[in-house]
Amino acid sequence: MNRSAIDLWVGIFVAAGLAGLLFLALKVGNLASFNTAPAYQVYAKFANIGGLKARAPVKSAGVVIGRVADIRFDNESYEALVAINLDAAYQFPRDTTAKILTSGILGEQYIGLEAGGDGVMLKNGDRLRLTQSAVVLENLISQFLFSKAAEPAKEPAK
Repeated sequence: MNRSAIDLWVGIFVAAGLAGLLFLALKVGNLASFNTAPAYQVYAKFANIGGLKARAPVKSAGVVIGRVADIRFDNESYEALVAINLDAAYQFPRDTTAKILTSGILGEQYIGLEAGGDGVMLKNGDRLRLTQSAVVLENLISQFLFSKAAEPAKEPAK
């Protein structure tokens, strides 16, 4: 093999390696979706979304079934309106509950769906009526501290 053929093969190998690294970086960072499965979009309103971000996973029973598409503020209800893309392979009843949950103690936030018992399934453009906002750690700590401060002081034992 001559020198130019070796240089060509090394260049192809390096380009393939860089393309693989780019693919992995986008996949790990949830910045690009390489899944082209058909999806339908539903909406949910939350009083507080905490640290939920667009492209956050949507899970049911621990399985990723979709992604958060968009988060907007509703000027009429003063709540966050979250658009959720669900994979068309997963159908949920109309009375499904949506909760904002956290992976671990300080992990990423995601939306958890809990199926209801209605016979009518969600379709594109429907809104989830039963939602539970994110639990904000700072609010829990302040509630605990204020409740401790409001307790009457105990008298020491004699």
